[in-house]
Amino acid sequence: MAALVAAAALAAAEPAPSVPQAAGSGGPTSRRDFYWLRSFLAGGIAGCCAKTTVAPLDRVKVLLQAHNRHYKHLGVLSTLRAVPQKEGYLGLYKGNGAMMIRIFPYGAIQFMAFEHYKTFITTKLGVSGHVHRLMAGSMAGMTAVICTYPLDVVRVRLAFQVKGEHTYSGIIHAFKTIYAKEGGFLGFYRGLMPTILGMAPYAGVSFFTFGTLKSVGLSYAPALLGRPSSDNPNVLVLKTHINLLCGGVAGAIAQTISYPFDVTRRRMQLGAVLPEFEKCLTMRETMKYVYGHHGIRRGLYRGLSLNYIRCIPSQAVAFTTYELMKQFFHLN
Repeated sequence: MAALVAAAALAAAEPAPSVPQAAGSGGPTSRRDFYWLRSFLAGGIAGCCAKTTVAPLDRVKVLLQAHNRHYKHLGVLSTLRAVPQKEGYLGLYKGNGAMMIRIFPYGAIQFMAFEHYKTFITTKLGVSGHVHRLMAGSMAGMTAVICTYPLDVVRVRLAFQVKGEHTYSGIIHAFKTIYAKEGGFLGFYRGLMPTILGMAPYAGVSFFTFGTLKSVGLSYAPALLGRPSSDNPNVLVLKTHINLLCGGVAGAIAQTISYPFDVTRRRMQLGAVLPEFEKCLTMRETMKYVYGHHGIRRGLYRGLSLNYIRCIPSQAVAFTTYELMKQFFHLN
């Protein structure tokens, strides 16, 4: 998700690409009709590549956030070493298949919703500048989360399993089991509220921070930090490595603010898998339990350092792949 939010932030901070007329093929209307499909594919492929790159860190984060009994006494690096020893190297990628299935529709919905909300907020409410990006990004992120949340729940359940103690044999089995044993469709939306509450500041701060850093950089050091856009030489954009740096800073700040909601969401998503399941039925109960038993540093912010470690490679892969896909799908 962080990778796609950052990619959307980049798209938000820059002017929308022009839609050239295709020679001998339907003209601008035809190109416009397929623009969102090509954007969907570009964002989806970039997100999948980024998530696969950092999948081992995502698995460790889930294990640490929910205090898995096999790894709860370990830190980030020691868990990264312990998982392959106990479950093999493929254990580091547990749940990544469900993540790949989720990331494509998530990217499509987020990009389309972002453009829609941005236009609506600008034209109907008269809000512009950083504020309209903050509002549109938050709303688009929440829309995408609501639509793809069941896939995220299944992905977390699979990632939390340890070799030899499998509750679910795969994605389909996980869907069937959760539906049958945890209240039907409501079982797929456990932890939705802290997710929504966490997404608003996360996406909002990401968009605001990235946009501000970009504006300041291009205003005060255009020659050092910027370069002409490849599809429009009259538009100045940040150099690739500066984009990555700004995206990383924005993600780190946003993650720090919203992280307790992320921890709460993960525990609620795991539901009956955890022994303290009945003590964590609501967001308030879950936060109270985590704080009371583990405190702030080892509870509400457990695994935060891992997110900082994930930030640089995730952004590097996401931005690089997205730029390549934009060229491949003629989005510039």
